[in-house]
Amino acid sequence: MNLHQLKKELLLACIAEIDERAESLEKVMQDAQQSANEYGQPKDRYDSYRTQLLRKRDMFGQQLQKIIEQRKLLDKINLSTKNDAVSFGSLVITDKQKIFVCVGLGRFEFMDEDYFVISPGVPFFQAMEGKKPGDTFSFRDQSYTIKEIA
Repeated sequence: MNLHQLKKELLLACIAEIDERAESLEKVMQDAQQSANEYGQPKDRYDSYRTQLLRKRDMFGQQLQKIIEQRKLLDKINLSTKNDAVSFGSLVITDKQKIFVCVGLGRFEFMDEDYFVISPGVPFFQAMEGKKPGDTFSFRDQSYTIKEIA
């Protein structure tokens, strides 16, 4: 599989992962809301169980909002443009690891290989931003050589 096709497949896998996380959060939010509804109104002013359930729902709601924002970022990746230098949407193959710059999913196993799916806001991306194949960069006392970019 060529690098461009690999990037496309990896992007689809990342989208599926984000969608799965969103679905899971929506279910947990619904469960917390249902539990709060079934519990009913607080029994007295010291009864905080329902309030805790609603806070839990709101916390998951905030996480869901972040996931939705990440999904929107993934939709902005244009697969038809060729990246000559490391930028948002780049699949970067170095001598030590494979990095996909889009959203912060962390270590991501895809096709029996590990990829690091990072956001453009992390220091590691900032160390390699704008670099081209053949360039080297350093991060935390380690040197990396960029082999390919898609």
